Amino acid sequence: MNKTRLLEHLKKQGFSKKILDAFVKVKREKFVPKDLENSAYEDKPLPIGGGQTISQPYTIAFMLDILELNAGQKVLELGSGCGYVLALISEIVGKKGKVYGVEIVKSLAEKSQINLRNYANVKIYNRNGREGIEEAAPFDRILISAACKEIPKNILNQLKNKGLLVAPVGSRFAQSLIVMQKTGNKFKLKRKFPGFIFVPFI
Repeated sequence: MNKTRLLEHLKKQGFSKKILDAFVKVKREKFVPKDLENSAYEDKPLPIGGGQTISQPYTIAFMLDILELNAGQKVLELGSGCGYVLALISEIVGKKGKVYGVEIVKSLAEKSQINLRNYANVKIYNRNGREGIEEAAPFDRILISAACKEIPKNILNQLKNKGLLVAPVGSRFAQSLIVMQKTGNKFKLKRKFPGFIFVPFI
């Protein structure tokens, strides 16, 4: 599958113009290992080193859709890997938005900093994702791009009031994508979508 066919496939799934436009602008082949560049636009996850993967494009588009991103928002991704999703988020929130990534695997964090060097509104941290980024909180949106048995409470607490968090939650081999919303000091499960498999949150 090439980029044009992938975009046609995503368009048929009903994703919004702003999500499709982000996929148009960001070159996925820049975020995968050299020997996998020819597979960059296949609708499947690909290994990126350190036991991690770059997620399937459909899954990424789905996560961005339920995250309800808008221009000017401050967004945090935990488990940001090679930086591909950060680039897509950056395109959607625009220059007035701010995007933060946390990646525990040092080689991936360093690679993503290179990949995203031209994105002025993106900042990447090499640290444990379970800590979040307390010094930059609160966030309008938080995306956890790896499987959790449960959402760390301190991550939920880094949401703004009315902010949304999206994460795959479940066992090692089967998770549901959930959408949590913060209202005051309470957290409400808004939506739940079963049938996903992510690498574990480490």
